[in-house]
Amino acid sequence: MGAGRDHPAGVALLPLPVSRPQGAGRGRAFSWRPALLTASLLVLSATAAAQTESPGQTLKRVEQDLQTDKALQRQLDRQSQTLQKELDELRDRLVGLADQERAQEEELAHLEESLTALETQERTQAEKLEGERQQIAALLAALQRVARIPPEAALARPDGPVDTLRSALLLRDTVPALRARADALAQALTRLAETRETLQAQRTRTYAARLTLIDRQKEIGQLVARREELSRQTEEERQQVAQRTARLTGQAADLRQLMDRIEAERRAAAAMAAKREAERLEAERREAERRLAEQRAAEQKAAEQKLAEQKAAEQKLADQRASEQRARAEAETARAAPSAPAGERLPVGGRVTVRYGEADRYGATSRGVTIQARAGSTVVSPQTGTIVFAGPFRGYGQILIVEHSHGYHSLIAGFGRIDTAVGRRVATGEPIGLMPADGSPDLYFELRRHGQPINPQRGFGAPEGKGQG
Repeated sequence: MGAGRDHPAGVALLPLPVSRPQGAGRGRAFSWRPALLTASLLVLSATAAAQTESPGQTLKRVEQDLQTDKALQRQLDRQSQTLQKELDELRDRLVGLADQERAQEEELAHLEESLTALETQERTQAEKLEGERQQIAALLAALQRVARIPPEAALARPDGPVDTLRSALLLRDTVPALRARADALAQALTRLAETRETLQAQRTRTYAARLTLIDRQKEIGQLVARREELSRQTEEERQQVAQRTARLTGQAADLRQLMDRIEAERRAAAAMAAKREAERLEAERREAERRLAEQRAAEQKAAEQKLAEQKAAEQKLADQRASEQRARAEAETARAAPSAPAGERLPVGGRVTVRYGEADRYGATSRGVTIQARAGSTVVSPQTGTIVFAGPFRGYGQILIVEHSHGYHSLIAGFGRIDTAVGRRVATGEPIGLMPADGSPDLYFELRRHGQPINPQRGFGAPEGKGQG
């Protein structure tokens, strides 16, 4: 969050009209800059006036400034509610876009798998057709050689006429088979052409899906940037008003002390004259109060005893009802196990390469899951919670720790970029960062309850303790 800008003490800031920055169609922004010149003039006027006005007049002016600041604070609260509503709508859109991106990534993965299978099928058919073509070409060449031999030359061949006749008869019987193989080859060529058309169409769909995925990722990036801008604006404006109010409050306290000291000195003489009469009246009043207090104490003691008896009876009944409710709750919990509550999810889409309890690539037992995701994929919060750590940590790279209710914590590592900050509240499925932009990056997700790791794939309803596989 950016640090708020200071305003000089004693200057009343009036509520300014809301202005929209260029290009911010969805959001609202507040600007203090138009009041800077006015604030400077008011500082000079206040300084000149402070040299001639009395402490009482100064105190009155400061209290008026405080009232003006309170009115500005109320206006900021109303505008902050409007901003918070927009932030909530923006968070819902981010959750929806993240779900769409994950679905498109899965569709793209299916298309790429189908494309690989079609390319393999094309190569297999082409290799088979090439073999058939070579065999048919050899047979055709043999037929052409026999057809070019004249009858008288055939009688003079060293093989003899019987062998020549046998070869001719053999080739004559080969012609129908050759024609059948040629027909089969033509059909195979047709199927190959169809496969290539299907392959080309599949490549077109895959390219379109990749373009759609890139557009979706750009839109998510723009919405994340807008979310951060709105959060920063709200916090800066609140800090500005809070700092100015604190300064004016301190100044008013100092002036009130000065006024009280002057007034005390003025009243000192009159107080000495009335002291003895006041002491006499005070003694009589205290005696009357003592008698009245004794009477009230006796009545209160009787009422407290009665109330204690009534509370004891109510507590006994409440304990009995609580015991019955716990018994019913334990029975319902036993019937509901091992189901987990709705809303839980893995932080990123992809293939789980190392599961909870399995050996990781270093040979150690994994206390979480490792997910192989697509480059540049959006990482989302697995459950509603508050960011308690965000940034690099030792040799683990960029990590994020989210604190959830009921003692749960999520540890997520492997980010290419983190799009949130410590102290930020995130919803289930809200984007919190991106995977690295190249290769096939891995994301590590570890879920803990009361400091003990549990199986993330069993969700936030998993039993407590270690070793829940």
